[in-house]
Amino acid sequence: MKIKELRELSPEELRHRETELVDQLFKLRFQKSLGQLDSPMKIKTLKRDIARIKTLLNQSAKATE
Repeated sequence: MKIKELRELSPEELRHRETELVDQLFKLRFQKSLGQLDSPMKIKTLKRDIARIKTLLNQSAKATE
């Protein structure tokens, strides 16, 4: 996901999206342990997306202080 797309979302939507991505990451890690993962790059991109979302949430929390 692009950072521009994420900046347009509200904090509630970002938190919801974060929980979805964490769930997907768990499923991909499980597939990896079973040897059924098609593309290992998916894990890397999910981790980056989660980090982007957490960064935006932290920035918005600091801006409201």
